[in-house]
Amino acid sequence: MSTDPRFYEVVDVTWPAARKIACGPFTLREGQGGGSRVSCGSLLGAATEAQIATAEAEMRALGQSPKFMIRDGQNAFDAQLADRGYAVLDPVNIWACPIEKLTDVAIPRVTTFAVWEPLQICREIWESGGIGAARQAVMERADCPKVALLGRYNDKPAGAGFCGVHDGIAMVHALEILPHQRRQGMGAWMMRQAAFWGADQGATTLSVICTKGNDSANGLYASLGMDCVGEYHYRHKPEEE
Repeated sequence: MSTDPRFYEVVDVTWPAARKIACGPFTLREGQGGGSRVSCGSLLGAATEAQIATAEAEMRALGQSPKFMIRDGQNAFDAQLADRGYAVLDPVNIWACPIEKLTDVAIPRVTTFAVWEPLQICREIWESGGIGAARQAVMERADCPKVALLGRYNDKPAGAGFCGVHDGIAMVHALEILPHQRRQGMGAWMMRQAAFWGADQGATTLSVICTKGNDSANGLYASLGMDCVGEYHYRHKPEEE
């Protein structure tokens, strides 16, 4: 599989770090507790062992344990990190489809909403799923067209999500369905809401990132006719987390 580099850029723009720092061939990210996507280093080209050590020191100086994103084709870098004692963390799939694939069915009335700023109930749903203040701060600082998604089932809150648009691609993040509202089709309706909203912003592609181990979510995206178009993983030192 060869990942279109645009998807990596869309991740950076729609789910941004608090700060990006150039460090030799690396881009380092200061995440302020917002998770791996905003707290990792990424490599352009190749790196020497000395350059890796410098990047490690810079990440520690930020108060973060060293963590690197491994993209397609970076097998040599992956092996370097393995030799330095790094373990694989959170392999993910990137799913995408033409946005019109999910705007072909009307969403039932009062089933989903697209609003910004996020409603308090969205924040409560995210909190219940472990998407706390630091990750919600990532959404706030995203400098792109963006929206919070709210889903309802049986006149009760059911789920929340976030979507941003960059370079014609709408990317969904932080999609969380309340446990007692699952298996009701809410994930699908919320993805369709993201598609309708994204199309209104001029997006032509809908995308989402999902850890490979999340069988239910990967199954949802496949069932919607989305294709797995890319992947990446992280390397970290568990003892430093």
